[in-house]
Amino acid sequence: MNEGSTAPAFGITRRNVILSSGIAVAAMALPRQGAAATQPSANQSGNEIMSFVKTQDGTEIYYKDWGPKDAQPIVFHHGWPLSADDWDGQMMYFLEQGYRVIAHDRRGHGRSTQTWTGNEMDTYAADVAVLTDALDLKNAVHIGHSTGGGEVTRYVARAKPGRVSKAILIGAVPPIMVKSDQNPGGLPIEVFDGFRAALVANRAQFFLDVPAGPFYGYNRPGAKVSQGVIENWWRQGMAGGAKAHYDCIKAFSETDFTDDLKAITVPTLVMHGDDDQIVPYADSAPLSVKLLKNGTLKTYAGLPHGLCTTHPEIVNPDLLAFIKS
Repeated sequence: MNEGSTAPAFGITRRNVILSSGIAVAAMALPRQGAAATQPSANQSGNEIMSFVKTQDGTEIYYKDWGPKDAQPIVFHHGWPLSADDWDGQMMYFLEQGYRVIAHDRRGHGRSTQTWTGNEMDTYAADVAVLTDALDLKNAVHIGHSTGGGEVTRYVARAKPGRVSKAILIGAVPPIMVKSDQNPGGLPIEVFDGFRAALVANRAQFFLDVPAGPFYGYNRPGAKVSQGVIENWWRQGMAGGAKAHYDCIKAFSETDFTDDLKAITVPTLVMHGDDDQIVPYADSAPLSVKLLKNGTLKTYAGLPHGLCTTHPEIVNPDLLAFIKS
């Protein structure tokens, strides 16, 4: 990482604008859908069991649930356009620490139903409520990256009493990404229009360019590039639905989480790399902490948007320390 260069790579060229920040976010939701039972079903090989919950509108949400059922649960919320697999490094780490670890594929992403409706924050959070109700999770820690941080924010603000003990937002999109008179430091709407245009024109290439460039900071001088990480990002993205991914861009960029942040009372850790080229630092983490009643800011000098993958040896112990505090 080039710690001496922290300015977001937006606005240099239209190509750089399109590539440089599109992944951030996607966001959360109001628990308004009805409860649903877990529905384990065999995968195509018939040898492994894949677990799903079904929401009131018939959407099947895939989830992983590892570890002792009586241990404290940690729920992970992924970014756009990824899946629960993006958290494998953290899930394995906390599994070894004795926690119950859970991660789901947001509707339209990964192995969940490729929905063409409901791809917005309130429904995302409602889907999380269905999952936490079905698993009867109590005293859980919810950790969200990028769009998943928005999802955590909306869910936690509206969660049933006793469901949530702490929240952690990593490179997260709140309070709001898009530029406006109320948010002059945000990104122009044209940036997100560029994401939509790139997705429609050639989603497969777009989903290579993003991780190969700004997401992991691989476009910085001296960056140690991992082809495996790039291809794994592409694999996760291409598993989801184009329509859901398209809609999610609006959800993560235009949703205002100000009131949600103000409503959260549980201890909340806000973690952000100051070389984040996807969710610019100055317009996100410091502003979120100011709105939280019980927030703590942890800033990482020179680290990129995808810091959980590039620097787990730094991030994971900090997550553990906060959870144990």
